Amino acid sequence: MQNLKPASLRLDSIDIFRAVTMLIMIFVNDFWTLKGVPEWMEHSKGPDDAMGLSDVVFPVFLFIVGLSIPFAIANRRSKGDSNATILFHIAERTFALLLMGIFIVNLENAASSAMVVSKYIWEIGMVVAFFLIWNVYPANPDKKPLFIGLKALGYLLLIGLAYIYRGGDAANPSGMETHWYGILGLIGWAYLLCALVYFFAKDSIALNVIGWLFFILFNAAEFAGMLSFLDPVKEYVWIVGSGSMPAFTMGGVVASVTYRLYSKKNGITTTYLLILAILGVVCLAYGFGVRPFWGISKIRATPAWVGICSGIAFIAFAFLFWLVDLKKIKSWASVIKPAGTATLTCYLVPYIWYAVLALVNFSLPEFLRTGIVGLAKSFCFALLVIFVTGLLNRIGIRLKI
Repeated sequence: MQNLKPASLRLDSIDIFRAVTMLIMIFVNDFWTLKGVPEWMEHSKGPDDAMGLSDVVFPVFLFIVGLSIPFAIANRRSKGDSNATILFHIAERTFALLLMGIFIVNLENAASSAMVVSKYIWEIGMVVAFFLIWNVYPANPDKKPLFIGLKALGYLLLIGLAYIYRGGDAANPSGMETHWYGILGLIGWAYLLCALVYFFAKDSIALNVIGWLFFILFNAAEFAGMLSFLDPVKEYVWIVGSGSMPAFTMGGVVASVTYRLYSKKNGITTTYLLILAILGVVCLAYGFGVRPFWGISKIRATPAWVGICSGIAFIAFAFLFWLVDLKKIKSWASVIKPAGTATLTCYLVPYIWYAVLALVNFSLPEFLRTGIVGLAKSFCFALLVIFVTGLLNRIGIRLKI
């Protein structure tokens, strides 16, 4: 039996899990700069019955979002926050993720020739605005008016960027549209739904499991054609990813709730690891079991993708929990720590990097962007982004929503 910190606190393994996932996310997100990337590492195409390494990263991140929800809400309750305050924080965080997601999605469709500034200048301005608004400013009463002013400046900058934005092509430009909500927006919707489930269910394992199963079965029912009667409202009201995104996140919630309850009653033993392993195996069995019906596809968010990636997430978390929280082997992760504690900062840094390189028209020689050498370049880039994130943290620049 291991004596861990109280269950109301977050686990070190969650932050390290998040850091490892962010490292891999930045790594695979840089593949667009490469040539000759092995097929098994890339995103699979929508019609294919296949899944690459890149298709696993986002589901695992959503799972980690779920792992954090019970600890975050429980800690707020332990500090005396009212239900109204907690609900406001959930809404505020969701709004931030959706707003950033919409801007980033529109960046993908921006037409430089139709705007008064280059899309890369627009991109830099967008990230600067995000930093101004969501930076963690020091708790200094004397400078509070300054910090409020910087946040206001950030919002004004976003308004200005939205005003000058033009998408599509120069001949037929369009203003900002939702299109889809982007990675951050999908995280926002999944977070909102699962945070609300946990808010009302609290640490009831039964209610949280019911919530998890609901999203899994909703996803399966959609593919089975059982939800066609909802087609009239689907365009206006729908569960993100047809239930797939919150299914990943609720899986994480269930894992954390199980830990919180089990540690309070019995302390932490290898039984908790066994529970995680069983959940992982069950999810894998479900995923491979439904694969013959609709295949595996991230683009289509098929039930097999949901099951297999959930199984991978449960088993990966079990390993890291054993390694970090039980065996206390965690010094190896110190180099990537900023990616786990300043995740949003880490995610946004590459946008500045890519924009600057585009503006100065710089590109590495092709042999540095091809095959194994190219993969090594992208991995070093991911480490560099994390290093820069750590430097930004040290000078007081760190986003938090």
